[in-house]
Amino acid sequence: MAKVELTNMCMVYDKKNNKVLVQDRIKSWKGITFPGGHIEDGESIVESTIREIKEETGLTISNLESCGVVYWYNNETGDKYFIFNFKTEAFEGELLEKTDEGEVYWVDKSSLLDLNLADGFKERLPIFLEGKYSEGFGIWNSKDNGILKYL
Repeated sequence: MAKVELTNMCMVYDKKNNKVLVQDRIKSWKGITFPGGHIEDGESIVESTIREIKEETGLTISNLESCGVVYWYNNETGDKYFIFNFKTEAFEGELLEKTDEGEVYWVDKSSLLDLNLADGFKERLPIFLEGKYSEGFGIWNSKDNGILKYL
């Protein structure tokens, strides 16, 4: 039976210092990304994003702005994987240094491309930084990791 997995990701932006919060992921999808996680049953997409950012960074975010969605489809199993993307400049709290997902820290927005980014994250950055796309769509299966098309 095909499964549907719903996740989120959020770019937390410190406008005053021109920095973004990144996570050096050590579990699945390893490398530098923006923090995020899974949407629990009975939880809204925005509420799940606020909860995940709190759990992974210690920060409380608000005023989320949608940046679009990434949709992966497995053409062998019918599985679907969605990532709802957000950004915000509204945050407060004390930043955690590390969680079981990896270390979190602030970096200059202009130096993002110089980091050890997770596979495919570089191509996703325009969704957050430029508002250039509203959707990423890709097909994957056991023989092919697939390539996202941005629309």
